[in-house]
Amino acid sequence: MALILQYVNDMQLFWDKYGDPRTNPWFLMSSPLPTLIICLSYVYLVKVLGPRFMENRKPYELKNVLIIYNFLQVLFSVWLFYESLMGGWLKHYSFRCQPVDYTDNPIANRMVHACWWYYFSKFTEFFDTFFFVLRKKFDHVSTLHVIHHGVMPMSVWFGVKFTPGGHSTFFGLLNTFVHILMYSYYMLAAMGPQVRKYLWWKKYLTALQMAQFVGIMVHAFQLLFIDCDYPRAFVWWIGMHAVMFFFLFKDFYNQSYSKPKRVRSKSPVPVTTQLADEPEPYKNGTVRNGFSNGHPRARTVLPAGN
Repeated sequence: MALILQYVNDMQLFWDKYGDPRTNPWFLMSSPLPTLIICLSYVYLVKVLGPRFMENRKPYELKNVLIIYNFLQVLFSVWLFYESLMGGWLKHYSFRCQPVDYTDNPIANRMVHACWWYYFSKFTEFFDTFFFVLRKKFDHVSTLHVIHHGVMPMSVWFGVKFTPGGHSTFFGLLNTFVHILMYSYYMLAAMGPQVRKYLWWKKYLTALQMAQFVGIMVHAFQLLFIDCDYPRAFVWWIGMHAVMFFFLFKDFYNQSYSKPKRVRSKSPVPVTTQLADEPEPYKNGTVRNGFSNGHPRARTVLPAGN
């Protein structure tokens, strides 16, 4: 126990010494432990406690809740995208090499705040899974979906702790832009068949999500070939995340759009909340509401943008 306590104390000294002093005193930033506890609690809630709670209850009708939730996510994403632009990417950042500005100038601090709110947005995305549980869509709560949502807050925490700004925030810039379109789509899809019939552009949204990760890969890995005052560890961290998600999304795209005559299998990537009332054929001629990888929607499901 003494060794464990000494290790915890040493790690806390490490966070305090090498973490960005601007974010050290902020909510959830002094140590990774609170974020880790929240992430583990999320996993327990959606995989164990939630299903037990709903076992003898009827599914909740959440159509209006889903519309409001997705609308708020659209507004949140618009604001994050705007702050990322004004915090550097519109005028002050270089797309070739952008070190972290650790000074207290207003523009740098604006990006630092945007980074923390982007980290916070990963917690709001937990509600995607909560809604599945409340609607008893337990097969939607796939292991990969839970891992994705459960890991992202922890991953972003390290960026906000050590590099809140600079080169890697390009990831957040693209991701928030894609989320504007993605949550808009889900909000419209939740409104019912009268609106959903106009959502012909879901295939192109998936393509945009893949293009996002290609852009992030190219942008991150270029620093492996040029001299730039930016930590190589975070170059690999961001770049490999983009590689992984690109191939997962590509596999989903191939299953959903390249093989129309075959039964579409469950998406291998986590997706976000949608609502579908229109039935579609599924397995041996039976019919069920259209959902893939646990997210209800009409005919196909779009993966979440990281």
